[in-house]
Amino acid sequence: MTNLTTDLLSALLIGLIGSSHCLVMCGGIASALQLTMPPASAKRKFSLQLLLSLGRLTTYSLFGALVGYFGASAMQVAGASLLWLRLLAGLLLLMMALYISRIWFGLLQLERLGQTVWRRVQPIAKQLLPLNSAAKAYAYGICWGALPCGLVYSTLGWSLASGSSLHGGLLMLAFGLGTLPAILLTGSAANALVKLKNALWFRYIAALLLGGYACYTIWLAIRRLVF
Repeated sequence: MTNLTTDLLSALLIGLIGSSHCLVMCGGIASALQLTMPPASAKRKFSLQLLLSLGRLTTYSLFGALVGYFGASAMQVAGASLLWLRLLAGLLLLMMALYISRIWFGLLQLERLGQTVWRRVQPIAKQLLPLNSAAKAYAYGICWGALPCGLVYSTLGWSLASGSSLHGGLLMLAFGLGTLPAILLTGSAANALVKLKNALWFRYIAALLLGGYACYTIWLAIRRLVF
C-alpha cells in the first residue's frame, strides 16, 4: 500500500473518530441551519444539508492544496529535503492519535488561532441566511469550512507537510469525508455512531493504528535523513 493511500485512510479515520468534536461544534450549527430552511420535504432538507457539507469539504480541500503547495515550495526554496516534511507529518499524526485516544487535548488550543479569520467570514455567512436555495447552502458551507477547529488545523498542518498541493488537498478531502456521517446522520443511526466512537476500546484501537503509522512514518524519515 502506497504512502498516499495509507495517508488518506488515516485522514478518513481521523475525521470519523474526531467528528465527536464536530458534533459539539458543527452539529449544533447544522441543527440551527435546519431551522433556517424554508418548509420543505425531508428529501429537500437533506439535499440542502448535503450541499452545506460539500461546501465545507470544498474549503477544506482548497486550504489543503494551498498549504501543501506552500510547504513543498518553501522546502525547495530552502534547498531542504522533503523528508523533513515527512518527519513533521509523522509528528502531527502522532499528536492526533493522542487526541483521539483522549490522552492529550493540546490540539484544542489551535482553535484560538482561527478566531480572527472566523470573525471576518461570519458576517458574510449571515448574509446568506435563510438557506432557501442550493446556491446559498453551498456558499454557506464554504464559509462554514473556516470555522475554528483544532482537529482541522492539525490536519492542515499535516497537509503542509504532505509535499504537494494534490496530496494536501486529498488529505483534507478524506478528513472531511470522515466527518460526514456525524453531521448527516440523525436519530437512532446518529446515536449508534456516537456510542461506537465514544467507546474506549474503539478509540484506543483507532489511536493505536494511527500512532503505529505515525511512528513508522517518523522512523522512515529519520532513517533516510541520517543514513
